[in-house]
Amino acid sequence: MKNLIRILLLVLGMLLSLHAGASSANSKLIILCYHEVAEDALSLSDPYAVDVQLLSKQLAWMKGQGYHFVSVDDILSDRNGTRPLPEKAVLLSFDDGYQSMYSKVFPILKQFKAPAVVALVGSWLVPRDDQEVQYGDIWVPRSRFLSWDEIREMKASGLIEIASHSYAMHKGVMANPQGGSEPAYTSPSWSEGKYESYDAYLARAAADMKKNSDYLAEKLGERPRVMVWPYGAYNFRVTKLAGELGMPITMSLDDGINTGKTPLEAMRRVLMDARTRIPELAFQFHQLEKFPDGVRPESSRIMHVDLDYIYDPDPAQQDRNIDALLDRVKAMGVSTVYLQAFADPKGTGEAEALYFPNRYLPMRADLFNRVAWSLDTRCDVKVYAWMPLLAFKLPDSNPVAGKLVLAASRDGSPPQVKGYRRLSPYSAEARATIRGIYEDLARGAHFHGLLFHDDATLSDDEDVSTDAQAWYQQQGLPLNPAEARKDPATLARWTSEKIKRLDDFSLELAELVKTYEPALKVARNYYAPVVLNPASETWFAQSYRSGLQNYDYVAVMAMPYMEKAEQPRQWMQALLKDVKDIPGALDKTVFELQATNWRTNQPVPAEELVETVNTLHEQGARHFAYYPDDQFKDQPKLSVIRRVFSMKSNPAE
Repeated sequence: MKNLIRILLLVLGMLLSLHAGASSANSKLIILCYHEVAEDALSLSDPYAVDVQLLSKQLAWMKGQGYHFVSVDDILSDRNGTRPLPEKAVLLSFDDGYQSMYSKVFPILKQFKAPAVVALVGSWLVPRDDQEVQYGDIWVPRSRFLSWDEIREMKASGLIEIASHSYAMHKGVMANPQGGSEPAYTSPSWSEGKYESYDAYLARAAADMKKNSDYLAEKLGERPRVMVWPYGAYNFRVTKLAGELGMPITMSLDDGINTGKTPLEAMRRVLMDARTRIPELAFQFHQLEKFPDGVRPESSRIMHVDLDYIYDPDPAQQDRNIDALLDRVKAMGVSTVYLQAFADPKGTGEAEALYFPNRYLPMRADLFNRVAWSLDTRCDVKVYAWMPLLAFKLPDSNPVAGKLVLAASRDGSPPQVKGYRRLSPYSAEARATIRGIYEDLARGAHFHGLLFHDDATLSDDEDVSTDAQAWYQQQGLPLNPAEARKDPATLARWTSEKIKRLDDFSLELAELVKTYEPALKVARNYYAPVVLNPASETWFAQSYRSGLQNYDYVAVMAMPYMEKAEQPRQWMQALLKDVKDIPGALDKTVFELQATNWRTNQPVPAEELVETVNTLHEQGARHFAYYPDDQFKDQPKLSVIRRVFSMKSNPAE
């Protein structure tokens, strides 16, 4: 009998565990981020201030719509499977520790019995004889921030969770030789003619987090469990440090809703401001609930920006080039820029140098991070680092330089390099070097996405390098394409394995970069024949369908002149049809248009590009890019092309 009871209890425990786990996986949580709250927020210079009356109306609206205000304890209980979050869960958070948190917000929270997270910057709360606090680049009265008695009273109420918002790193640091300022928690600094080492940067971040944790423990008797990143800027190196200091939850300003799959160290928040009236709030909540990650998939209009056009050995001229680029991008109104991070002045498609500090190739100029940050902050666009997957021309002194993709000849001559000069993806040494290049990029720059260059391909005669053949042998595959072609099934497997090798390596690099850019999106260039003719997968070792599964976006080179199409319009229509035939493909496919006919070296008229975009858009295409953009020749003509590339005049569907 006792054994039967034990079995029943065990089964019951398993069922409860499974139920709790399912609840956590299916839970959804909206976190709102507020800053200053004032009687008349619009009168303040702070764009993120909210009227106190509006805050009260917002909480009343949420309660009336059936939303439940939850606490940090509720989140942790949901994640450990002991108690699921209620449906329509909302967590309120308030950054910076303004005095209005006590005088204006706290009474409202008590009225609604709404828990909240209050994120404090330690150095702003230290009592000072001069009664002023350095707040960013200005000095403000110490009285603008909470007193410790006020903080203790709010904490004692049980409604307020005190979080860390840094001790003294709610600021920017000089992050490049040109004096650009970037968030201190994610940027190695530039000082006295050199960059801070990455280890020193991490030590600086850890020391600041520990100092604030110690300070809050001294004042409140308890260490914080939550880290709220200044400016929402973070990476998974600093989230790991926060976890080691007892802060498993960290909060960003990434867009979207939190689900049971959202890492606790990367919780998303919706930024509130004075313009978030009730209709706007209702629309935001509707968007968060409607889409899987709470983010509406917007259409994209994308410029390819070639830094070889911007680079100039004269720093003054280079500065003027950058300013002209920013003006052009802003006037164009695009959503995204694919920004070249490698130098290819000869147009070979190979990276002979890079535009960021690194350990492997010459740095032509320390340009990528500066331009990427300026595009983000001054033009409000998403920046993708446009990089080769394999085509890195290493110095001859590097022994890995000889680890190249080789093509088998069809006349019996020795294998040789054909097309792009690429490092072999079958060489462990080559892959390690490329990983190092990508890590150097991610450590030293801030960007939103990666675009893998069109070198991510292997022809039907490639790769027959020694490393590739050793791998084929392990897989029981023929050592060369001639043998593989003798049997269709063997050729199909040989091609499939090559496709997988390129896919897996690109995804490995993307995961590496996500350590530093957690919200990273990934796109990859594909040749149009792969879409139009599945048999061409063998010619490129590319699969459009696997690309749709693996990447956020597939950037198809919709370039009829490059493909020698006799009837460009019909060719484009055939391409669109084949994309539309695959469910969901239009949502992930970028149609990359050519602004230059490289076979004649003549520009494609801007009017033709406009007609192409309009025609494809009317039939359901959502994402468009063009290449190249020549700001010096106004090619394509800004006044014409912006008609279809400005997101201001062409909002997302």
